[in-house]
Amino acid sequence: MNQYTKIIGITGAIYTKSFEKIKHHKNKIREVNESTVIKAFKSGDTQVTVYFEETGEEVIIDDFSTPDMVKKYLGKKFL
Repeated sequence: MNQYTKIIGITGAIYTKSFEKIKHHKNKIREVNESTVIKAFKSGDTQVTVYFEETGEEVIIDDFSTPDMVKKYLGKKFL
């Protein structure tokens, strides 16, 4: 399952993905393009965690979320 995070702050929103490293190394967190997340979300088996920096609130969007939730938190491009 692909897991992405959308971080929404005062200056805008970015998408990130955590890559697991081997053994004792730290995981790497990289910024990814929105088009990459859209492509993965439409193909299925993807989970996007929407994180609001100001309030600390998290919303999890996946394949089984309602279209209204997807449109509200991710945008019309994801439908």
